[in-house]
Amino acid sequence: MGLAAGGFAYAAKWPASRIFGEALIAPPLPDELALTFDDGPNPLWTPRLLEVLASQDVRATFFLLGSRAQAEPALVRRIAAHGHLIGNHSWSHPNLALAVASRVREELARTSDTLEQIVGERVLYFRPPFGARRPAVFRIARSLGLTTVLWNTMTSDWSETSAERIFKSLTRKIDLLGQRGVAANIVLHDGSHRDRLAHRGASVEAAGMLAARYKQTHRFVRLDAWSG
Repeated sequence: MGLAAGGFAYAAKWPASRIFGEALIAPPLPDELALTFDDGPNPLWTPRLLEVLASQDVRATFFLLGSRAQAEPALVRRIAAHGHLIGNHSWSHPNLALAVASRVREELARTSDTLEQIVGERVLYFRPPFGARRPAVFRIARSLGLTTVLWNTMTSDWSETSAERIFKSLTRKIDLLGQRGVAANIVLHDGSHRDRLAHRGASVEAAGMLAARYKQTHRFVRLDAWSG
């Protein structure tokens, strides 16, 4: 039973696992980086993040929670107006690997509908909360026209208070991926599923540091540059 549980946990949550289905992570383009942000929009820190990205002329991908987006429609439109890609991160951030199929569909469909009504564009990308998925999650996402997205570069920025430590952790991973000939799909958090006003100063500052560090040597892309 322990082995079975461990195997399920690996298949359901390890980003590189393909046991339950294929997801977009990153192509063999070592000179490209995708900055992605989860759990927003955050009315305190997302506006500051938009300013930081604009100052570096960087476009990113924002995986938004439907419930947060519903509460901040003007901010969602501002994200889109800055040229960033908007993705679906579920309505309330449940572990979809453990949710019944009807709950999975409701979480994804309600979020896509809300985001599309706000920005007037189709939502085509979905990142499962915690990276948690199972075959039904992939099937439901596909039926809603969503490409499932995971990542290959992340640190615990949601609990780290030092931008410098976040930056150093991510640069080590980015550089290692580059040596392996792979692009970096980087996760940071501008919001939180627990706290609408969560402090994300360290994450925002680290994003600016990454943009400044790699702007001359790499191309920053939205995730739609890697598919279709």
